[in-house]
Order: sequence, then C-alpha cells, then structure tokens
Amino acid sequence: MHRTRSALIAAAIALTPASALAAEFVVEPVVVNETKAVFGKVESRDAVPARARIGGTIREIRVDEGSEVAKGDEIAVIVDDKIALQQQAADAKIQALVSQLKNAETDLDRAEQLLKSGSTTQSRVDQARTQVDVLNNQLAAAEADRAVIAVQATEGSVAAPASGRVLRVPVTQGSVVLPGEEIALVAGGGYFLRLALPERHASEIEVGAPVLVGSRPAALDAPATVETAATGTLVKVYPQIEDGRVLADVEIEGLGDFFVGERTLVWIPVGKRSVLSVPTDAVTTRHGVDYVRIATEAGEMEVAVILGSPFEDEGAPRLEVLSGLESGDRVVLP
Repeated sequence: MHRTRSALIAAAIALTPASALAAEFVVEPVVVNETKAVFGKVESRDAVPARARIGGTIREIRVDEGSEVAKGDEIAVIVDDKIALQQQAADAKIQALVSQLKNAETDLDRAEQLLKSGSTTQSRVDQARTQVDVLNNQLAAAEADRAVIAVQATEGSVAAPASGRVLRVPVTQGSVVLPGEEIALVAGGGYFLRLALPERHASEIEVGAPVLVGSRPAALDAPATVETAATGTLVKVYPQIEDGRVLADVEIEGLGDFFVGERTLVWIPVGKRSVLSVPTDAVTTRHGVDYVRIATEAGEMEVAVILGSPFEDEGAPRLEVLSGLESGDRVVLP
C-alpha cells in the first residue's frame, strides 16, 4: 500500500510541468538612485601652524613630516642667548634695590628714634619713610620684569597646537627664526573627503545621503569598485559654485590611514531613475551571453538580456536589465 502511494506521487510529479514547480519573479519597474563616480580628496578638518613665540635659534626639532602629535607636545626648542643676559641684569638690579632698601629702612629706624628724643624733625622721618616706599615699589617692578623674562625663556618651547599628524616642517635645526614664524603644520580635527561635482548636480545632492567610498587603491591591478566600497555620509554641501563645480564633504571612518591630499573614488547619488531588474540567481551565462528563462502561455523560453549595474532592493541583490525584458514578464527562478 505504501509503495503504491509513493509510486503515484512520483508519477504525478513527473507529469507536472516544470514551470509549476519553479518559483516565478514578476518583472516590475523599481526606482533606484542614480549615482555618479567622482574622485574625493582627503582633507583635514584643521591645518594649524605651530609658531615660534620668541625669536632665536632652533636648538632641537623633535618631530618630522608624518609624525603623530598630541596637543601640547613639545615639537621644538628655540634658544635666545639674550634672554640669559637679561635675566642676569634683572637679578643684579634686584640685588641693588634690596641693598638700597635695607639702608633706607635703617635710616627710617634711626630717624624715628631721634624723633622720640627730640633730636630731629617730623619732616625728616616722613622723608625717610617715603624713600622706603619708593624702593619697595621699585623692587616690586624689578621682580615683575624678571618674571616676564622668565616667561620669555619658557616660550622657547614650541608646543603642538592640536592633536593630529605633522604635514610639514619648513625649518631645520640651527635655523634662525623670528616671532610668529611657522615651525610645523599640524593637521588635526579628523579627516574627511572633499568632492567637486558638476554644477548640474547641485540641486540633486542632499545632506545626509549615503555614499559609497572606494577602498584605497593599493595597486593598479586592484582598482576600487562598488562591490568593495564602504559606506559614508554626505555631511555638507557648500552654497557657492566655483568654476562650474559645487563642493561637498563626505565623512567616513578609517581615513586616518590615507595621505592628506590622496584621492579615491566616491559614488554619490545625484538623482533617481526607474529600472527593470531580476534576482541574481535568475541569470545564466553561456559563451559570454546572459540568459533569463521566462514563462509564457506557450511554455518556458530563454531570452538573451543585457545587464547593467547590480544593486539591492529591500536587502535582496538585484541585477539591472537594460534590454531583453519588459514589465510584467514572469521570470522563472531555479
């Protein structure tokens, strides 16, 4: 009984048309983003120069092009021999004023004792007290001058103005520099891609749109492709058009390994269009020609198709069909 039933089921399957057993996909227009491939240039958020605060001779340079620095790191030391001489002169002036102040305080004490015994006048005491006050003020001013010189000596240390990578060091050890001269240029604040698009796309690009960024072209035989691209975000569109180009910025993780100024391919959406598509597993290729099997009233048949770019429709991989199919065709899936 069991064998007879199994035989009947097998015979029914054998007599059933293949189109009844295979799944079908109805070809319908799908709206996809129209993308344009452009080159994006790696830029840094900030390019801050580390400048000399005093003039003098560069005794030591602690960074080179490409060095990573943190904000506040000492990148160079500038020495001005005149500062040491100014400190010596300030110390000598302070010592002289201290000695004068001691003598003036002694004269004031003596005058106050003589005033108690009636041997001098009040005006002499007032004069001695005024002299003490004047020397105290002169001593305070001299100490302030010495503090200024001490601060100038510490300003010979050139600190990194921001955390990032050193782009250039235009000076060498032993160079003579002036106050305000650039010692190094530091790229900080993170990195982004700067795009220059034709102005006809200015009204079509939108902030927040996802973009595809090609991998770093390590070799000519491994160019960047859409399949290997990473996803970034369009974060800024500049309102000014220059030389027929509109500028836009793209943010993406992992640009720290790129060179500043390096270029890579970026696929950016510039509009939408309606396309016909089929699942990727519906296409078979023989002798370089792509075929799709469709179901008709007369039965199944294969048609040659010309395919476009791959894309995803609601998470499912699709292939764009440029010619060979029409809307409403039933594609037989394996």
